[in-house]
Amino acid sequence: MISYWKCKEGFDEINQWKSGCWVKVSDPTADDLSLLQERFAAPLDFIDDAQDIEERPRVDHEDNWMLVLLRVPCKRIDNDGDTQFTTAPLAILIRDDVFITVNYYDNEVLDDFIRWSQRRRMNACKGHDLLLSLMLSTSVWYLKYLKQMNTMMNAAEERLEKKMDNDELMRTMGLGKFLIYFITSLKGNATVLARIKMRIRSLPHDRDLLEDVEIETQQALDTASIYNDILDRQQEAYSSVIGNNLNRIMKTLTVVTILLMIPTVIAGYYGMNVPNGMETHPLGFPMALAISVILMVLCYAFIRHSKFFK
Repeated sequence: MISYWKCKEGFDEINQWKSGCWVKVSDPTADDLSLLQERFAAPLDFIDDAQDIEERPRVDHEDNWMLVLLRVPCKRIDNDGDTQFTTAPLAILIRDDVFITVNYYDNEVLDDFIRWSQRRRMNACKGHDLLLSLMLSTSVWYLKYLKQMNTMMNAAEERLEKKMDNDELMRTMGLGKFLIYFITSLKGNATVLARIKMRIRSLPHDRDLLEDVEIETQQALDTASIYNDILDRQQEAYSSVIGNNLNRIMKTLTVVTILLMIPTVIAGYYGMNVPNGMETHPLGFPMALAISVILMVLCYAFIRHSKFFK
């Protein structure tokens, strides 16, 4: 779907393209791509790259087009009701008074940016300033999702403190995977931003906005790295706790096995088919039972006060 947006006290949708407006393309069809090719001579091979979920961020130039591919954060709810985070490519094409964005995957960045521009009554945002504004909005959404991840990490930590559950451990591992996606994508976006900064330094642009983008992108990258380090330490702690619990169980089973071995040995000697002087004694069985109990108590006391099972 293709829509056209003009910035005047915020972005408002218009019926047809005008010079300097934003051409917003979402999940384009073959007809949409043909229209972009015929009206703007847009490079379709670059647009096709945005369809690859694994495509890396980069900056290219082709036939006076400045081609920028970013990775934006995405969130969805799976069939089990769990929140899933990932990143997806966003293609941005700039040439003279033409500004095109193409995204094949749903995300909240673009629509939220439009609403934000309307609340702030933004004036005359186009070209490289619009590119920087979208990059700033992308970094802000990374930070928003990172805050949600942190909340999920804290909730999982509280539940795991009460009970070690495999499902919670798997969710924690999933958060680690999401953080790796974010860190990798933010590093790519930071590299793209550095290249854009070099390319537009002699062109008119909002320097304060560029500085804001650099700060927010670095902050998002630092936050993701910190959360990833915290999660790694939590997983190491959980592994240690699980190991300690397993050792405690094995110690308990070993003590029980040793204690049960004592009456087994005594019963084995007592029940041998050889004369032992107790086979006809009326107190033979109670004596064997008493000896087993006494030896078990002494053995338990020895184990309790020894250092073998501490």
